[in-house]
Amino acid sequence: MNSQKIPMSSNQSRASADILSKYRIVLGFFIVALVLSGITAFPLQRELDAVCSVRGIEQLRPQDAHDGLDWWLLTVRDGLKDTDDKYPWLAYGTDWLAFAHIVIAIFFIGPFVHPTRNVWVLQAGLIGCVLVVLLALVCGPIRHIPLGWRLIDCSFGAIGAIPLLYCLRAVKTLNAMSAGSGDSD
Repeated sequence: MNSQKIPMSSNQSRASADILSKYRIVLGFFIVALVLSGITAFPLQRELDAVCSVRGIEQLRPQDAHDGLDWWLLTVRDGLKDTDDKYPWLAYGTDWLAFAHIVIAIFFIGPFVHPTRNVWVLQAGLIGCVLVVLLALVCGPIRHIPLGWRLIDCSFGAIGAIPLLYCLRAVKTLNAMSAGSGDSD
């Protein structure tokens, strides 16, 4: 049996380049989203003050809120303010959360550059997306997080899984296309 590799045709090469280009756009978006979601963990107090101001509730106390969302925003805002006033070192935990997002994003540079050699990072990221949902559903009630907010947290895992699933499928296609040609990423 002949084990010689068959080179890709020009059409196959263009199709492979197109898949790789789309793959990198999707994964690049995922990396940027991870970094941006991490960065937002740094200025929590300022962000909540701004959201309350935009909603026109900055002068209210939680018990004066007209709906559940406003009550939750005011409760979290006041909790962060009280905590920051008395125990500012606790915010260091959210600094580490932000840092972790950035570090996780760095791991995705490997699959961005060499998709087929680093598919394990995509798989680990997908597992992480599933674990986001589990964490929100298990720990949310323990921490008295309202159901609506837990569902928002779950959506980060569910939405994050979409680009990773796309990228995994693209890598599978790239592997199949290059199997006979000897090409790699």
